Amino acid sequence: MLRLKRAYEPVEASDGRRVLVDRLWPRGLSKRRLAIDEWMKELSPSSELRRWFRHDPKKWIEFRRRYKRELRQHTELLEQLARLASRRRVTLVFGARDEEHNDAVVLLDVIRRRMEHPALRRSPRRSARKSRPQ
Repeated sequence: MLRLKRAYEPVEASDGRRVLVDRLWPRGLSKRRLAIDEWMKELSPSSELRRWFRHDPKKWIEFRRRYKRELRQHTELLEQLARLASRRRVTLVFGARDEEHNDAVVLLDVIRRRMEHPALRRSPRRSARKSRPQ
């Protein structure tokens, strides 16, 4: 129950919980019109990565790799979204024009994998403790 939606598309009741996942507020949209429930800008790519990528499809594969590496620093937020999306509809809201090559697409994939594979949901610290011989 997780999906993507451009910030410029109309808000619908079927969106469920709307989470803005961009670092920057979408241009020209008021808080009322965007109607988000939460803004998780911490999950967006770093400013450096965003500037490097510039939505260039030729850089897409490398962007995905780098962004996934950055997301490892936010396991608690990823887990929070995965748990929420397991219980109810969650719409990740983004502002990019390119609907195929943007950070929200990568984030959706990462969260869905966490929802499908409980082993990915464990924090690295817990996994490391369990694997130590005693």
